[in-house]
Amino acid sequence: MSDFSSRSSDALSEILQDFRLRGVSYGRCELRHPWSLDFPQQPFLRFHFVSAGPCWIYTESEGWQELSAGTLILLPQGVAHRLASSPDVSQSTLTSCQITRHGGKVCEVVQQGDGNASIIFCGSMALGAYALHPLISLMPPIIKGCDVASQDPMVSPLLEAMGAEAGQPRMGSATILSRMADLLTARLIRCWVNCHDSAATGWIAAIRDPHIGKALVAMHREPGANWTLESLATHSGQSRSVFAARFSAVLGEGAARYLSKLRMQLAREWLSQNGMTVAEVAARLGYESEASFARAFKRVMSMPPGAARRIPGRIDMEFGL
Repeated sequence: MSDFSSRSSDALSEILQDFRLRGVSYGRCELRHPWSLDFPQQPFLRFHFVSAGPCWIYTESEGWQELSAGTLILLPQGVAHRLASSPDVSQSTLTSCQITRHGGKVCEVVQQGDGNASIIFCGSMALGAYALHPLISLMPPIIKGCDVASQDPMVSPLLEAMGAEAGQPRMGSATILSRMADLLTARLIRCWVNCHDSAATGWIAAIRDPHIGKALVAMHREPGANWTLESLATHSGQSRSVFAARFSAVLGEGAARYLSKLRMQLAREWLSQNGMTVAEVAARLGYESEASFARAFKRVMSMPPGAARRIPGRIDMEFGL
């Protein structure tokens, strides 16, 4: 048995061990009522921690929801939304805010006024492990920390610590808050997974399957390897026919199609966000030539690789505003 196979029989644990967040940007906001901020759709996770209210959030799927002090919300897919001191504040007030940068990733947003003060810590984060992207796509548009706090005894004290740090900013507070936010986000995602692991089909069911899960981990960790149905079946500890049937039954598509989609989704990300050349992506994903890669990319993504390079990727704005 290989070292990889013997380390853990739980493939989801293997995937979560790879969980890494790269902080894209963070912002501490001190805003006086009335205020409203619009956050466009973006390819990163977002979070907002409300240290002091009032604060409301609007999303197309959920409408307006009030966020009390001490609430942390995670938006796994970075859906478009609005934060406001009241639902009736319809226009963005960002132009009236003073924005101060503190280093490359952190900024402070202040809106003066006579109304009640809201203190909010906002951030955008990118996953460092592509293996988790299918999991993120299954999650709801909004996850509240208080909804999963009972599943993890560390969530509540971390939220309290964030509240104390955000409420009285001191030297290094932004850095400390960003580290707390990374940790809280990882724990919230893990809590959500643990609460939604009973389905018989789908990605979570597949990654938890003692055989199919091993193959999924292998494909996500080494997408450019020369995987065949036979090698994946061997990796999973099953015969070729049993593995193929089980994979299709749980995931609704064959292993070859899943691997092809995984590679092309990765390729699109590398081309549009990381600035890699077509030749670099083709080589990294194990293709013998740019031409063979380009044909595969167009077949799966319905566009040539060059078009993907022109798709906006990273949103370079003040903490995603």
